[in-house]
Amino acid sequence: MRLLDRPSQSLSSGGMTPRQPWGVVGLLAAAVIAWLVFAVWPDWLNAVLISKKAFVSAILNGVTLAGLYFLVASGFTLIFGLMRNVNLAHGSLYLLGAYIGYEVTNRTGYWLLGVAAGFVVLAMVGVIMQVFVFRRLEGDDLRQTLVSIGISIVAADLMLAVWAGGTYQITTPEWLDGALTLPVITAVRSNGASVFLTYPLYRVVVLAAAIVIGVGLWLMLHKTRVGMMIRAGVDDRAMLQASGVNVHAVFAIVFAVGAGLAGFAGVVGGSALSVAPGEDVRYLLASLVVVIVGGMGSITGAAIGALLIGLAEQIGLVYFPTYGIVLTFVIMVVTLAVRPQGIMGKAR
Repeated sequence: MRLLDRPSQSLSSGGMTPRQPWGVVGLLAAAVIAWLVFAVWPDWLNAVLISKKAFVSAILNGVTLAGLYFLVASGFTLIFGLMRNVNLAHGSLYLLGAYIGYEVTNRTGYWLLGVAAGFVVLAMVGVIMQVFVFRRLEGDDLRQTLVSIGISIVAADLMLAVWAGGTYQITTPEWLDGALTLPVITAVRSNGASVFLTYPLYRVVVLAAAIVIGVGLWLMLHKTRVGMMIRAGVDDRAMLQASGVNVHAVFAIVFAVGAGLAGFAGVVGGSALSVAPGEDVRYLLASLVVVIVGGMGSITGAAIGALLIGLAEQIGLVYFPTYGIVLTFVIMVVTLAVRPQGIMGKAR
């Protein structure tokens, strides 16, 4: 009977799993996007999508903006998604890091020193917040929410008093200026010469930094002893504490890393875009949407969520300027309807 059963078992095992159709759809979508980026467009496609340069620029802007969103949301997903600390002052940490980076860069002339100052100072601020605020409010989500909103309001007023309401731009070093010529043909001249797309070097560096930091965070959480203690402290804090681990120290380190990443993102984002009042609210909302879409506590989910939101914003800005912001909320609503725990989140 076992010999007779083997063919049926092999046939059943050879069936398509529920994830395989999505994999096929993903491959087809990737093939279509690759053709749109690297192929020479016919005239009718240029007429439909404005131009190839506009389309490819929107895609690249969306991907690089996703890198910036990930830098902010990665710290937020550590604090909110992993530790379950409702820190709605995370956007203020971003803006404060940007202002500190601006001051240090202007006074010293060294951009990298400004980046380091943004990370270090905000990491120390994160430790202070965790020790004196969130440690006293553990398990009380409502009080954490109200207190962190109060902190963000006070911080916004203090930053407005110190730096006024002007818009600042953090100066980048000369080696980050300029543009890269990408192997993407945007047009063909009448003499047959191809026109290649140029793109700012700094935005590519931001994307590369986001990838490196994302891989580093994933390795830290899943392949190191510190990451094991962090995940164990979230799942069963009493057991971890009984094993002799200082849970408060572990949580303070995580909060410091999350706040430091917000400060780092503030300097990087202030160099690419601008530093102005109101940016704290924008990046707080972006971080919330990214974590909700990607899944709480998942670094991979934060990367996927940031990519979806970044592309939706930039494509909407080009093709639906009036209703572009709606695309972000459509993605969030569809994700919550189909998978309430987020794309990479785990049901609890």
